[in-house]
Amino acid sequence: MDRIDAMQAFARVVETGSFTKAAETLQMSKTSVTQLVQQLEARLRVKLLNRTTRKVNATADGAAYYERVVRLLADMDDAETSLSSASASPRGRLRVDVPSPLASMILVPALPAFHALYPDIQLDMGVSDRMVDLIDENVDCVVRGGELTDQSLMARHVGDLQLGVYAAPAYLDRLGTPAHPRELEDTRHRTVGYRWARTGKVFPYAMHRDGESIHVLGRYVLAVDDGNAYLAAGLAGLGVLWLPDYMARAHVARGELVPVLREWRLDPMPLYVAFPPNRHVSRKLRVFIDWIAELMARHAPVTFKGASSAQ
Repeated sequence: MDRIDAMQAFARVVETGSFTKAAETLQMSKTSVTQLVQQLEARLRVKLLNRTTRKVNATADGAAYYERVVRLLADMDDAETSLSSASASPRGRLRVDVPSPLASMILVPALPAFHALYPDIQLDMGVSDRMVDLIDENVDCVVRGGELTDQSLMARHVGDLQLGVYAAPAYLDRLGTPAHPRELEDTRHRTVGYRWARTGKVFPYAMHRDGESIHVLGRYVLAVDDGNAYLAAGLAGLGVLWLPDYMARAHVARGELVPVLREWRLDPMPLYVAFPPNRHVSRKLRVFIDWIAELMARHAPVTFKGASSAQ
């Protein structure tokens, strides 16, 4: 038995609550993971896991052992990366998930500079607006906009997306320019709805002007759950959009979108990098998070220094 492999297998079973999921994330067979954990229990002469048909969870001894194993594996990673060659060039694979517009418009175009700095880091990037289970899917970190609802995650506040209201010229030619946000609720005007992945619902936007604040949902003919599809719907003239500045800027410059209701202010949307609380922040993950923060400081700097549970 390789004790390190056995510890890693045990830790992943605890984190995922399943031998099958642990095997998938470790790219091993379920039989191998099961045997490693059984051999570890035999060596320690302690039952580490309670196994049922539905769930696997740690015993009291297993939970205490897990905390020590996580620290030990983290210390080993630190020891390896403290070597001069590893310290100079962090290496290894990172699994990340980012929103589709942010990936296509900001992150991916900037990646050549990242890889010039860190040529030995391999990125497996999921590009979506869906909810990601970081533990079950073995994802190192996610980049997400909006307030985090999962308080169990560690998170770093890396930016604030400034929002505006926009419409395509074809839409404005057809239906006119709204003079007040309420016109999006009770007239022939339409919006494009954005369905938030964590709830599946379309939420209203808070808009402010001279002490007046209203929440606008709008009436939509189409609601989508992907940022690129949302933008495409607005460009096609299907309705009024609420967009981060970085998504709208180039289309406004080309005359494909027109700002509307400009005297109204919207609250910025916070942008976070989040990762599991029990996952060791390796040097490769730390430099990636720092790079994201530096990149967003140029595109959407933090305007409110809120609390952050990860630095």
